[in-house]
Amino acid sequence: MREISIEFIKPREEKVEIVERKGIGHPDSICDGIMESISIALAQEYLKKTGHLFHYNIDKGLLVAGSADVKFGGGEIIEPMKLIIGDRATFQAGGVDFAVNEIAVQAAKKWFRKNLRFVDADSVIYQSELRPGSPELVSIFKKQGILGSNDTSASVGYAPLTRLEKTVLEVENFLNSKEFKKTHPETGEDIKVMGLRRGDSISLTIAMAFVDKFISTEEGYFKAKEEALEEVRQRTGVDEVVINSLDEKGEGIEGVYLTVTGTSAEEGDCGQVGRGNRTNGFIALNRPSGSEATAGKNPVSHIGKIYNVLTHKIAEEIFKETGSPNYVWMTTRIGTPINQPMVSVQLEKQIDKEQVREVINKELDNIQSFCMDLAKGKYKVL
Repeated sequence: MREISIEFIKPREEKVEIVERKGIGHPDSICDGIMESISIALAQEYLKKTGHLFHYNIDKGLLVAGSADVKFGGGEIIEPMKLIIGDRATFQAGGVDFAVNEIAVQAAKKWFRKNLRFVDADSVIYQSELRPGSPELVSIFKKQGILGSNDTSASVGYAPLTRLEKTVLEVENFLNSKEFKKTHPETGEDIKVMGLRRGDSISLTIAMAFVDKFISTEEGYFKAKEEALEEVRQRTGVDEVVINSLDEKGEGIEGVYLTVTGTSAEEGDCGQVGRGNRTNGFIALNRPSGSEATAGKNPVSHIGKIYNVLTHKIAEEIFKETGSPNYVWMTTRIGTPINQPMVSVQLEKQIDKEQVREVINKELDNIQSFCMDLAKGKYKVL
C-alpha cells in the first residue's frame, strides 16, 4: 500500500537566497556527466543483448587533475588527467558476457569528445575499477515485474523554480551554448555561477576558464572578459555581475584565469561524483536536499536515482495542475517495490488533496515506463 501524506504550509519568504550551478566543464560535472553516460551505455548494451537490465551502479568516480604549462597564445598539457571509474556492474548473465570496462572507457571518451572542445579524449588516462555486485543485491534483478528497491533512501523535489534559480541556470546554459561559443571560442566550458539574492536585488559571481591559444596578451584577456561580462549584463538585467574576481591586472599569466583545455581539471582542480549540481541542475542552498548522487545509479531499482528525478517531476505536475508551489518527499526501504514509497507533500495553497493524490498515483503507476526513459537518458540528471 502506498502511504501519501499531504499538508498545507505557509509560503516561504526569505530575504536572502543563494543558488550555485557548476557548468559542464567543471571537474565535478565532468564526473557526473561521464558516469551517467556510462550508465546509459551499459543499460543499452544489456537491453540489446538480452532484453533485460541487470545490476549495476556507476556512481563512484574521481577525476584526478593533471598539469599544464599555460601561456599567452597557447600552452601545452604536461601531464594528462586521470579518470577513475568505480563501483559495480554485471559482467555475465544467462551465458552472455558483457565487456563492461571497455564499454565504460569508450562511453567516457565519447562524452569528452562531445562536451569539451579542447580536451584530447585519447590522452586522458582511464582506470576502470568496476567489479561484480554482491549476490544479495544482484538477486533483486531476478524478479519479474516491479523491482524492489536496492537501497533504503529518500529524495525531495519541488516546483516552481525561483527567479534566482532560473537566472543561474539560464546564465550558465547561455555561456556554454553553441551560440556563445561560436562568437566567443576563447571561453572554456568550465563555468561556475554563484547567485545571491538580497530582497529583489540579484548579484552573480561567475568563474569562467578562458582558453590560452585564443588570448595573446593580458590586455586581450581583459578585453574578452569585459565583452562576455557585458553580454551577461544585457541578457539578464541583474544588478551586479562579476567574472573571475581573482584576476589582477599587471600580474601577467598569474593574474588571469587561463587554461589550455577550457577546464581547471587539466591542472587546478580534481572532480568527484555527487559534488556537483542536484538533479534539477543547480545547488539551491535554501531548499531541502537529499544526500544521494543521481548520476550513474541504476535506473530501474536504485531509488537514489529514480526518486531524485521523480520527485521533481511530480512536483512540476502538481504545480501545473493546481498552481500551488509544493515540495514532494519520497522514501522507502530496501527490498520494497519501487512503486510503493511513502510520499509526503507540502502545499503552499489550499487546494483539493484528491487532485494531488491523482497526480502522484498516476506517476507511480507508470514507474516502469519512467525507469526505461531514465535508462535511455531522456531525463537530465545534472
